[in-house]
Amino acid sequence: MSHAALVRRSIDLIARHQSPSGAYPASPTFSAYRGYCWLRDGSFIAEGVSRHGQARAAGAFHAWCAHVIASHEGRVDALVERAGRGEAIPPGDMLPTRFTLDGAEGSDEWWDFQLDGYGTWLWALAAHTARHGEAVPGADRAIRVAARYLTAFWDTPCYDWWEEHVEQRHVSTLGSLHAGLRAAVDSGALSPAEAEAARGAVRGIGELVRAEGTTGGHLAKWLGSGAVDASLLACVEPFGMVPPDDPLGAATVAAVEESLSEDRGVYRYAADTFYGGGRWPLLTGFLGWNHAAAGRAAEAARCLDWIAAQATPDGELPEQVTDLPLAPGMIAEWEERWGPVGTPLLWSHGMYLILAAELGVRG
Repeated sequence: MSHAALVRRSIDLIARHQSPSGAYPASPTFSAYRGYCWLRDGSFIAEGVSRHGQARAAGAFHAWCAHVIASHEGRVDALVERAGRGEAIPPGDMLPTRFTLDGAEGSDEWWDFQLDGYGTWLWALAAHTARHGEAVPGADRAIRVAARYLTAFWDTPCYDWWEEHVEQRHVSTLGSLHAGLRAAVDSGALSPAEAEAARGAVRGIGELVRAEGTTGGHLAKWLGSGAVDASLLACVEPFGMVPPDDPLGAATVAAVEESLSEDRGVYRYAADTFYGGGRWPLLTGFLGWNHAAAGRAAEAARCLDWIAAQATPDGELPEQVTDLPLAPGMIAEWEERWGPVGTPLLWSHGMYLILAAELGVRG
């Protein structure tokens, strides 16, 4: 399938599975994801279609997020008040990372306390609004709620992108909050006091990451860690916590590529065992995005080629491919638990669309 055809297929597939509410299911068929929308996944999916002219569809997603987040204003107020009293708040009391397609919290048990989705949404909302110049209904109120939540809890340990290690402060999470709070300040929706508090959090994140979130000259998986995680790519491009031309940013991209990339496909991290620890098309999308931002168009194009090569004959991209797994003995265990690898994963298609747009590939 040509790149132009896969761009068209990705747009059509995402549109077909978008809920009437505006939410994007992470995967319409995968047992553990079906019926749920992650703020993180959905934000990158929306960014992908927004870049290809689908302003109404992306706007509907952002409007859904705005409604869902604003509906938790009272809960955020209560959490901030509890924290102000010095109360230790258990992860289960914090806002969830995923919602049902109608905006409810759902009843299925999950590793739910993840801050990064709220920061990612603030970043993606700003990017979409700047691109198309159309206000999203209810956005200002939701921006204030999300910014207050992140300003209060940015330095709290939580689960990472992979729903793991709730006891750690993950650098990729901090990168999303850095970008999201900057976007919230720039939006003009915050009061002067709220904006100053958000700026203070941005400064605190940057100082903390520089002091405790690096190893060997590049960003680390979490504060104090010596490991690398492919989610760190987002801290450079698109979140800009560390610019591509900063030695720390360049070294981070190089570290991911050298230690977690095989034939352009990118693993999550070296100890991964989920479905055997395969290579993820969406992470290759982040690698290509970073190459494009650094002016390495040929390398970015090779990443786009690899992603396209992982599509099924009918143009569906999986969550991961397990042809070169890190832990092959774990594939059967996960297949027995949740079935085959999630296909299609809409975030994979969203990242393909983003990288295609970066390289000027249209449908």
